[in-house]
Amino acid sequence: MTTLNRRSTRRVAGARVAGIPPPPPARAADHGLESRSFWKAGNYAVAPKLASDSGLLEHARVHPKFLHSNATSHKWAFGAIAELLDNAVDEIRNGATVVKVDKIDTPKDNSPALLVQDDGGGMDPDGIRKCMSLGYSSKKSNTTIGQYGNGFKTSTMRLGADVIVFTRAIRAGRATQSIGLLSYTFLRTTGQDDVIVPMIDFDISGNWTEPIIYGSKDDWSTNLQTILEWSPFASREDLMQQFEDIGSHGTKVLIYNLWLNDEGIYELSFDDDEEDIMLRDEANQGSATRINKKTAALQAHISYRLRYSLRAYASMLYLRKFTNFKILLRGKPVDQYNIVDSLRYSKVVSYKPNGAAASKEVAVETTIGFIQEVDDIGISGFNVYHKNRLIRPFWKVTRDGTSKGYGVVGVLEANFIEPAHDKQDFERSSLYIRLEAKLKQILFDYWKGHCHLIGYQPPGLKVQKVQKGGVSPIGVETNAQKQFRESHHSASVYEGVQLNPSTVSLAANVRQGFIDGQSNNRKELPVNQPIAGSAMGSDNASTNGIESMSLDQIRDENLQLFMRLQGHKQKETELLEMIQKVEKELEETRRKCATLSSYIETQRKQKLLQEHARKV
Repeated sequence: MTTLNRRSTRRVAGARVAGIPPPPPARAADHGLESRSFWKAGNYAVAPKLASDSGLLEHARVHPKFLHSNATSHKWAFGAIAELLDNAVDEIRNGATVVKVDKIDTPKDNSPALLVQDDGGGMDPDGIRKCMSLGYSSKKSNTTIGQYGNGFKTSTMRLGADVIVFTRAIRAGRATQSIGLLSYTFLRTTGQDDVIVPMIDFDISGNWTEPIIYGSKDDWSTNLQTILEWSPFASREDLMQQFEDIGSHGTKVLIYNLWLNDEGIYELSFDDDEEDIMLRDEANQGSATRINKKTAALQAHISYRLRYSLRAYASMLYLRKFTNFKILLRGKPVDQYNIVDSLRYSKVVSYKPNGAAASKEVAVETTIGFIQEVDDIGISGFNVYHKNRLIRPFWKVTRDGTSKGYGVVGVLEANFIEPAHDKQDFERSSLYIRLEAKLKQILFDYWKGHCHLIGYQPPGLKVQKVQKGGVSPIGVETNAQKQFRESHHSASVYEGVQLNPSTVSLAANVRQGFIDGQSNNRKELPVNQPIAGSAMGSDNASTNGIESMSLDQIRDENLQLFMRLQGHKQKETELLEMIQKVEKELEETRRKCATLSSYIETQRKQKLLQEHARKV
């Protein structure tokens, strides 16, 4: 990519030197893409091949279609916004204290645009050209998040068709300000076959603003005119006004011509919450169907809300809380949230990852525990960070359908493994496989030792037969307990379904029996006291004889009940959907009937008027 029409031999990585005058700019009315949906915007009509530059060495060129295909690495719009937040957080080392994320209305057509602005060190003319280049990164520090030199391009092009950057910097006593435009709309509409990036620079060291000209004044003017034609700002004065709130240094990124979803409305919603930015499609999922109390509790949890609420996602995006830096989302600070602070029965597990920089292996600490809402929802998984940045939220390492790990959440920082380019996952390497196996082991070990605290049967525990007149040291089920269980078919005592209160107490006693047995001081466990108001409170229960039932039999019985319950729930959901469909069809039929009736009545009246006119 290169500055438009620059005849200088100065190059930028991945760019060609453009010595060919650009095609005539399109009229403002022509500023549009065939499709405003991101996933449909990849079709690009290639213009007739332009004459090659003569006298220059061969070099790789970048077709504008690559901007779109490159941006498809971001499947999730919030992942793209996170890239821009990362750039601002990396500027903390250069004095950044705030990053603002907001919506503004563009001056030309009043359409919404996404603003991301920080007060970091900014970019000088050379810096903004590196920023606009593909694959270039000067971030080699162990503390910086960015490393691939591709995040700015992929993130901005994923969120909108066009982006304009305003930046100010002070380098070696020289103060500069620069403007750069990366416009997919411009490149497509004018039929460019190479990525051209108009940029202009100013020296503001003195008491005036002086253009910095690398080639000729005509080149500089052409860049300015192209920016004015294809940006939201119609005059040079409007462009200069954008620097007023930047201060002496900082960067302002404005993404406009935001992408639409399949329904033709903006993918990002700015109207649902004036203090948030929502993902419209994610937020609307399930809103049209009835939800029960458990579903409502799930949708209120941050593990669900971060899918569609930028405020929720940004609150967990960074592991360590900032001391002199804040994220302002639509004018309100984002409160950082670490789920570790609210875990129940938490513990810290330390281990050394194998094969990760063997000469500098560092112990990794994982904090693990039950979520506060474990009684209502069973969210589980690990929040895995890399260099303080959340990569995988609530990574579920257990298979679907198992209860192991119900409500267990862990947090760790895995700097020994590399994230993927979109920073929403990790590279599928051998380190990744070993990490997944280790996290699964940590979760299972924690579950085995703590699940009884939330009312679950410890794995491997079996109810043994009890002899008359004695109490088993490993656990019993009295006849009264059996009657209570059978009168409450929905309560399950097999691993995977929550226990009833009496069995919870039994499981706790069993666990204590194991502990006592290990110290050669095994104690007899007391039989659970009857529960008032239940079948266990019957005086006749203790006189009917001691009966027992194996855990396998209990498991099979309750599994059948559970499957039947799930089948009924599925049928209920299908019936509700059928009712909604029939009601919709009925309403549509009524509307059509009303329209036809109105039409027939109108025709009848017109016929009467015509007959009356003929008679007259």
